[in-house]
Formats: sequence, structure tokens, C-alpha cells
Amino acid sequence: MDLGIAGRTALITGASKGIGYAAAESLAREGCDVHLAARTEADLAAARDRIRGRFNVRAEIHPVDLSDGDAARALIETCRDVDILVNNAGAIPAGDLQAVGEGTWREAWNLKVFGYQNTCRAAYENMKARGKGVIINVIGAAGERPIAGYIAGSAGNASLMAFTRALGGGSTIDGIRVVGINPGQIETERLVTMLRTTAERDLGDPERWREVANQDYPAGQPEHIGDMVAFLASDLSANTTGTIITIDGGASHRTRF
Repeated sequence: MDLGIAGRTALITGASKGIGYAAAESLAREGCDVHLAARTEADLAAARDRIRGRFNVRAEIHPVDLSDGDAARALIETCRDVDILVNNAGAIPAGDLQAVGEGTWREAWNLKVFGYQNTCRAAYENMKARGKGVIINVIGAAGERPIAGYIAGSAGNASLMAFTRALGGGSTIDGIRVVGINPGQIETERLVTMLRTTAERDLGDPERWREVANQDYPAGQPEHIGDMVAFLASDLSANTTGTIITIDGGASHRTRF
């Protein structure tokens, strides 16, 4: 399916690996030029080279710490003409209220919660001046099914869900759409690392990590999220704004995980 977004420009944060890279690749496959932002320059360079090697698009990298508001605003200024902003940077650590101290909580929220808000605020002004644009916030399913063992992440994701709905509810007056995606468990490097640790502990062999994964409800693939990003960015989703799309294999509606 041709999504009709060839020639547009996208900025993807957290783009060096996992869901962020999958989103960048899906957009590049559709003919979008891409700006890739993340903290680690070497990982970004590898991602850029893979995209340039596969697709006939422009790909640029931006090593940046988006927990710094000034750095976030500078990134948007550098990429001020983007048509599509995909916020994906940030992973909030697990733990209950006593396990996640104030410093850890603030550090995680500075990157994800305030990082998303800072890039949205700056990009929105640029898009409004041009009368067009799409902002896609990749959030997380714990925001709609909060758990005590992931309290900082649950609360942060719920905040970003409300933020996305509020912003997107009135953004069309400025020619802008704002939508969110809530991924569930996705087979990223981070998840595989966690499963390898569990397999080493329980089975004595980290290479048996697939055996400790949920066999009834396997994790999704990064491409499942990346392809939805590309679809939501397109004019085929022209009436989609101020809402959240959950892609979690049905987990939010199961009593057993």
C-alpha cells in the first residue's frame, strides 16, 4: 500500500534501536527523509548506514540527550521543517513506590515525560506556522493498565496519554494531528536482555531465553509499531487525532499475562 508520504521529512527520537529504528525504517521505506535522534552516536551511525543502504532517502543523525530541555529545543530548531515528529526516547525503570526513589523518578521523567512535552511544544509551533504536521507519541500500555511494580512508568505513560489526547483534541484547527501508540511487550534488545537474564537464573543458560518467554502470548515485533507509525503519519489517517492506539496482543484485556 502506498501511503502517499514520499518526500516528507520525519524526526524520530530514540531511533538507534528497537521501536524507534523500526519506525524510521518504515517511514524511509515509504520515501520519507529521516532525522534520527538518540544519545549514542555510534548506534545512530549504524542505524543511519542501514537506512541509507536500503532506501533512497536522506538520513541524518543527531546525538542528543533529550532529558535536557535546551538540547530538546535545539534539536527541533535544527529539524524545524519536519512534517512528522515521532517521540520514542526514554525507558522508565521498573519498581514499586519504595524501590524508585525521587532521583531515579525525576531522571526518567525528564527524558520521557518532559522530553516528549518539550519536543511537542517546539515542533508544534513550527508546524502551526506551516499549517500542517503530525506528531506521534510512542508511549506504553502500562499507562492504561497501571501496576504497582511499574509505578513510575505507569504514571508517566498515563500522563503522556492525557497529554496526547488533550493536545490532539484541538490541534486540527492548526492543521496538526497528534496521536499516541501504546505498545505492549515488544521483542526489542531490552526485552531479550531481560529474558536472557531470567533464562540464566532459572535454566542456567541465557541462550534458552525463548523458553522463558510467554509461549501463549508471544511478544510483538518492533515492525508492528513501526508500520503503525507510518500509517498514522499518512493522510489515510487524516481523521485520527487526540487518540491512543494500543498494540499489545490483547494484554490490556486479559486477566492472565
